[in-house]
Amino acid sequence: MEILHSEEMEMILWRLDVLQEEFKKLQKEKDNAVKQEILYKQEIKIVKNELDLLREENAKLHMERDNTVQQLISYKHEIEIVESRLDLLQEEYKKLQKERDNAVEEVKELRGGASYGSYVAFSEFSLLELQQATENFSNTHKIGEGGFGCVYKGFLRNTVVAIKMLHPQSLQGRPEFEKEVAILSKVRHPNLVILIGTCSEKSALIYEYLPNGSLEDRLACQGGTPPLTWQMRTRIIGEICRALLFLHSSNPNPIVHGDLKPANILLDANLVSKISDFGISRPLIETNTNTLLYFTENPRGTLAYIDPEFLSRGELTVKSDVYSFGIIILQLLTGKPPSIVVADVEDVVETDSLHLIIDKSAGEWPFVQVKQLANLGLRCAQLRRRKRPDLQSEWKLVEALTIAASLSVSPSFKSSLDDKGVPSYFMCPIFQEVMKDPHVAADGYTYEAAAIKGWLDSGHNTSPMTNLSLVHGELTPNYALRSAIQEWLVKHP
Repeated sequence: MEILHSEEMEMILWRLDVLQEEFKKLQKEKDNAVKQEILYKQEIKIVKNELDLLREENAKLHMERDNTVQQLISYKHEIEIVESRLDLLQEEYKKLQKERDNAVEEVKELRGGASYGSYVAFSEFSLLELQQATENFSNTHKIGEGGFGCVYKGFLRNTVVAIKMLHPQSLQGRPEFEKEVAILSKVRHPNLVILIGTCSEKSALIYEYLPNGSLEDRLACQGGTPPLTWQMRTRIIGEICRALLFLHSSNPNPIVHGDLKPANILLDANLVSKISDFGISRPLIETNTNTLLYFTENPRGTLAYIDPEFLSRGELTVKSDVYSFGIIILQLLTGKPPSIVVADVEDVVETDSLHLIIDKSAGEWPFVQVKQLANLGLRCAQLRRRKRPDLQSEWKLVEALTIAASLSVSPSFKSSLDDKGVPSYFMCPIFQEVMKDPHVAADGYTYEAAAIKGWLDSGHNTSPMTNLSLVHGELTPNYALRSAIQEWLVKHP
C-alpha cells in the first residue's frame, strides 16, 4: 500500500511539474501578449495621431479649396464688371463718334446751306503768327484754362486779341472748333463776342480781347476788382436777354447756346457783356410735332446751369437757355452759388423777406427792381420746360427795368451811355437818334414812331431787330420812356 502511494505521489509530482511548466509557458505567453498589447496600443496611438494630423491637413486643404473657389468666383465677378465697363465705354465712344459725325454734318450744312445772316469774313492766321503774338505761348500770356484748352492774350497784326487753343487730342475738339467758326462767322450782335480769325492747323480761335474778364470773375471780385453795382447787373441782364432773343430768332434755324453761364459771359472795357464759347451751340430743327429742338444722347454743359430736362431727355430747346438765364439773374441779384440760389430765393420769396438775401455789395437795390428780378429769375429757372416763360414776352419787363436802372446815372453806369453821354435805351434802333415819340412794336422793342411806321409802310412785315414776322402792325406809345427822355433832356439841354 505504501509502494502504491509512493508511485502516486511521484505521478502527482510529475504532473505538478508538468503543470508548472505549462504555467510558466502560459505566464510567458501572457507576458508576451501584454507586451504585444502595449505595442499594439502604442501603434494604435501613433496611427490615431497620424489620422488626426491627416484630418487636420484634410480640413486645411478643404478650407484652402473653398477659399480658392471663392477667389475664383470673385475674380470672375470682377472680370464681368470690367467687361461690362468696357462695353459701356465702347458704347460711350460710339456715341461720341456719332455726336462728332453729327456735328461735322451740321457744320457742313451751316456752311453750305442758308446762313444766319450775311457771311462775315474773318482772317486765317498761321501758327508762327500765334507763337510770335504770345511769345511761344508763354505762361505770362495765359489768361484762362479749362477742359477745352488754354486762352492766351496776344498782340496780333496790331490788335490785342484773345487766342483760344483747343486740345488736339479731344475727340470733340475739332467739331466744336468747326461749330464755333460756323456760327460766329455768320452772326453779329453787340452782345456776342467777335470772332476775328482762326488757325486751322492748330484748331485755334482768335477773338476780340475783353479786358474785364468773365462775369464769373467779376462776381467773385477776382483780382481785387470792385463789386458790380445793381445798375450794372440790371444792364447786363438786359444785354444777355437781347443776345438770347437774337440767337433764338435767327434764320433759317434758331440757335441755342447750350452752355450759358457767368464764365462764358465776358466784359469789355466798358463792362458791356458779350456771350462767348459757342462750341456746343446748336441750330434747332423742327420735329414732326412742330417743336424746335436738337436731340442728343450725350447732353453736355455745366451741371449747375444745365436745363434739367435736357439732362434727362437729351432735348435742347430755346427754353434750355432760358433756364440758364434764370440762374444767372438770381446770381446777379444775390451773389450766391448757382447750386443753391433757386432754393434760397424761393424760401425768402415765400416769407416776403427778399431783403435778407440781396447782395448788399451791389448797392441799394430798389425794392420793386429786386422783386421783379427775383420773380423773373424763378420763372425762368422752373424745372419743367413748359412752365418757363418765352423771353420775347418778358422783354418789355427787362427793357423797363434796364431803363429804370439807366436813369440812376452814376459814374458806375457810364458804360450804358454812348460817346455823347446819351443812355443807349433812349436811342431809336432804326434812326440811331434820341427818340421823341417812342412806340412799342409787336416784337417788344421800342422805336421812334416815325421810324417804325416808315418801316411798316414800306412793306416790311418783320421785326427790324430780329427778322421775325410781326404778328400785327399795331404800335403802343411808351409813355414811361417818353417821360424819362423828356426829364433827361431838361437836365441835359
